[in-house]
Amino acid sequence: MSPTAETSSPMPPTALFDAAALRAIETAAAAELGDAYALMARAGEAAWREWLGHWPQAMRLLVVCGPGNNGGDGYVLATHAQQAGRKVLVLRLPGHAPRGALAERAAAGYAQAGGRTVEFDGALPETEVIVDALFGIGLSRAPGAEASALIDAINAHPAPVLALDTPSGVDADRGYAYPSAVNAQRTLEFIAAKRGLRSGAALDRVGALSTAGLGLPREFYGVPASAHWLRAGDLQRWLSPRLRDSHKGRNGRVLCIGGDHGHGGALLLCAQAALRSGAGLLDAITREAHVASMLARLPEAMPRAIGDGDDPRAAFEAADVIAIGPGLGQQAWGRKLYRYALDSGKPLLFDADALNLLAAAPRTLPADTVLTPHPGEAARLLGSDTATVQADRFAAVGALVERYACVVVLKGAGTLVAAPDRIVRVIGAGNPGMAVGGMGDVLSGVIAALRAQGLDAFDAAGCGALLHSLAGDDAARDGGERGLLPSDLMPWLRRRANP
Repeated sequence: MSPTAETSSPMPPTALFDAAALRAIETAAAAELGDAYALMARAGEAAWREWLGHWPQAMRLLVVCGPGNNGGDGYVLATHAQQAGRKVLVLRLPGHAPRGALAERAAAGYAQAGGRTVEFDGALPETEVIVDALFGIGLSRAPGAEASALIDAINAHPAPVLALDTPSGVDADRGYAYPSAVNAQRTLEFIAAKRGLRSGAALDRVGALSTAGLGLPREFYGVPASAHWLRAGDLQRWLSPRLRDSHKGRNGRVLCIGGDHGHGGALLLCAQAALRSGAGLLDAITREAHVASMLARLPEAMPRAIGDGDDPRAAFEAADVIAIGPGLGQQAWGRKLYRYALDSGKPLLFDADALNLLAAAPRTLPADTVLTPHPGEAARLLGSDTATVQADRFAAVGALVERYACVVVLKGAGTLVAAPDRIVRVIGAGNPGMAVGGMGDVLSGVIAALRAQGLDAFDAAGCGALLHSLAGDDAARDGGERGLLPSDLMPWLRRRANP
């Protein structure tokens, strides 16, 4: 294979951090500043400016403060609002007075400014905006009964909610939302972006995200990122204009395998996506019944009918990359092709039933293999269940990499891309309209095409997942999310693949 895509990066992707990394940054910053309260003061002022920027006409403000440092940030915000002439009320849970020197100092400053504090009695007062400063990034268990009742009251209130650092009830490391978790319209993160707020159930809770760096140069503190967040601008890291003397052989030859009886559409979607993403040549192995329909819909493809007793090895020899699984089935025909793929020595992408066959007989794989499971398939690959996978998607993708020793794309809201000894990537694109059968088949074709064009497995997976999600967003903007079909992505894949 001759690479045709640019792999260098003029700008690093957005760094994401977990709670441990952020605490290390806070500790280093406090030592540098000589006053740990200076960070809380900066956070509270940034929160006040965020509130003022989005609700400048609002006069009534309810700040829900917890006993810890997140509550301290809320008290500082409330102090600024009080001094600016707003009608401010701080609300806290009974018996949950500020704890620790920083939170106590912030609460005292609010009281000295004439601020009023009340305890939650089961109902919230009328207000124009609610600030959620109840729990911060340290939350690692479900809120108790009293806190859950307060969170539920916040969610039932008609006022918009600004969450400080993370919506209460959301685990900022795992992306998990407990049964009682605040639904914020906006979330202001402090110091740096959190990885868990960009994947899984957290995405339905955070609303619009923004980050206040508090004047801290993260590079100075030397804390490594826990993940990288990929967005539209990152495509240019990998996709550059082709050379003028390009030919089809330079752009890679993809072999798509699947489409057992009754499932020819899955393979067609995979093949079409590979071509729309730039593959130079496209072979397909499928059932004879699907050959004519594939040629009718996609004359650029070169399908080959393989029967139960046929030898498919000649088709394998010419391939640069093999994508196997869409519509493959788990019967004798599919199992035979799966075994041939494993023995081919070619770069592989496993999706759909290829993943189910792997789950039935787990094995380590070549490091350049790409697995693309959705949460249910991930659970089968791990011998677990979907709820466990979704409770900590970062841990799940890490466990998959450890078990199978290759690249893994854990699909879903905030798709994760991981590989041995690499920092996990979080895809900052995609929408609920993509939750429809066949969308994963398209992703398989996209990644296989980029792999065939010269990207290594990890970059092909990251670039492919981003390209696929952006095309889905483009298609959704064109006609809406509900009713979005995988085939709707095809023209947008081509446009996005040519930045």
